[in-house]
Amino acid sequence: QLVESGGGLVQAGGSLRLSCAASGLAFGSYAMGWFRQVLGTERELVSAISWSGGSTYYTDSVKGRFTISRDNTGNTAYLQMNRLKPEDTAVYYCAVRPWAIATTPDKFSFWGQGTQVTVSS
Repeated sequence: QLVESGGGLVQAGGSLRLSCAASGLAFGSYAMGWFRQVLGTERELVSAISWSGGSTYYTDSVKGRFTISRDNTGNTAYLQMNRLKPEDTAVYYCAVRPWAIATTPDKFSFWGQGTQVTVSS
């Protein structure tokens, strides 16, 4: 089970920190991704991190603003989002897959329920 938290309403330029708490799986054996989706559009990968934390991925639009991290001891992953923009508004989902990073939703095995992030201009 994956449970996201930390979403909310923030003004442009502000920050939020999303958390994804995992239970019932060997979290340290899974790569983890943060996706986002706007109603009527496809789910897109925002950032991902390998099982060890040694490899990370960011989509171009968030590079330099978002930071992904994980705490395998605490079975939790994070997405620190700084300098937020209105176009970052979406439902954010965390998902996991075994070991290595992938960039498409179909490659991920388990999903959280999502948390809404709204950035006002």
